Amino acid sequence: MEIKELLEQVKAGKLSVEEAEIMMGAQEYADIGCAKIDFHRSTRRGFGEVIFCQGKKMEHLVHIFETFRDRGINVMGTRASAEQYEAVRLAAPEVSYDEISRVLKYEPFPAEKKGLVAVCTGGTADIPVAEEAAQTAEFHGSQVLRIFDVGVAGIHRLFSKIEDIRKANCIVAVAGMEGALGGVITGLVDKPVIAVPTSVGYGAGFQGLAPLLSMLNSCAEGMAVVNIDNGFGAGYMGAQINRLILSGGSREIPRERI
Repeated sequence: MEIKELLEQVKAGKLSVEEAEIMMGAQEYADIGCAKIDFHRSTRRGFGEVIFCQGKKMEHLVHIFETFRDRGINVMGTRASAEQYEAVRLAAPEVSYDEISRVLKYEPFPAEKKGLVAVCTGGTADIPVAEEAAQTAEFHGSQVLRIFDVGVAGIHRLFSKIEDIRKANCIVAVAGMEGALGGVITGLVDKPVIAVPTSVGYGAGFQGLAPLLSMLNSCAEGMAVVNIDNGFGAGYMGAQINRLILSGGSREIPRERI
């Protein structure tokens, strides 16, 4: 839609000023050749763009992080290798790297951590995916409670932490094998649960397909399921839920630093 047409619709009362502002900024991006960086995403979505590092050429990834650095804008990268971190660090020395979650962060202006998202795992082998979720939620302004290795093989471990889990605004449940953790937690709390199946398990687990199907077939109400090993998706959704609860279900349109 052309700007003149947008303004005419605002004048006619068909669009609010806020709606027109979002639509006018929808094409705000930087074309750097290898990527078109969406600087307007935080205005439209509440959170800015996140970079998927796996599979990207080193020079492309470095160029992307340099662009965010030059504008002084926070950016997070997921599924980054140690080699990618070393290359990005040469261009942006302030970048940090978590080896467990494989998350890269450039945070000149760290978000204030508010509310609470609980991230739980069935076992210790699920921690890399859980840490991706936790790091994502923290980057996007949520305080995170980590409760690891509370799977159903020793369910008393979960029961000993359930009161702490109930204090969270949202719970992320990460589990492989049979994937039962999400359904069990959902049956014990009155908050939304995001279940993450992991590729942890023996042969018949089919690299996470078994827990994925188990979670999708759960009869526990109030549990959503993301894709196999998708800690980022769960952490992002958890941060959104947490933010909406803190704001009473609404949010102001943020002013992006560009």
